[in-house]
Amino acid sequence: MKALILCDGEIPPISLFKAHVTRADLIIAADGGAHHAKELGIIANYIVGDLDSYTPSGEEASQVIKDPDQETNDLEKALTLALQKSVKHAVVVGATGRRLDHTLKNLSVLLQFHPKFESLLFLDSYCTIQLVESPFSQDFEPGTSLSLFPLSGSVEGITTRGLQYPLTNGVLRNGVQDGSSNKTVKKSVEIEFKKGELLLLVNHKTSE
Repeated sequence: MKALILCDGEIPPISLFKAHVTRADLIIAADGGAHHAKELGIIANYIVGDLDSYTPSGEEASQVIKDPDQETNDLEKALTLALQKSVKHAVVVGATGRRLDHTLKNLSVLLQFHPKFESLLFLDSYCTIQLVESPFSQDFEPGTSLSLFPLSGSVEGITTRGLQYPLTNGVLRNGVQDGSSNKTVKKSVEIEFKKGELLLLVNHKTSE
């Protein structure tokens, strides 16, 4: 099962995620994400959240689920619902942008829910964002811009292959060294590390 989740942050151009709309078995709007769905002509199967950003009209084609729990945010509620519906692969749009505190919180949610899905991906106007496990390998077009970020403070014993600035048994640590603004030089990129949570950000190709 594949799900597309619409949050209330900045939504990228639909051209960037139209394929995910088409392929989704389930579409969930997380509270204010329902406004984005309406603007884009996307009919969500569910609207879920504490509904402080969206007021139901009663005429929705979507099933509306109000969850007033203030210990979880709307993305957590949407991902929990996805898991209840047996979703294994989820793409989230609108999880970043606007308020920085909401973006940081949603990155924490990504860390929390990553082990529960086979794949969990954030997509915005600039990049795709995911946590990767070691060892990791994926093919990219040479010249692809990407960044590596130690989400929980540090990633230790990291070795990368296929990047312009490779690492060999190195350490990425917030405030000391990160892996931002790197570039692929080979089709296959390989990453291994011994400890930590590694965020991979792959920038969308733009015309220059």
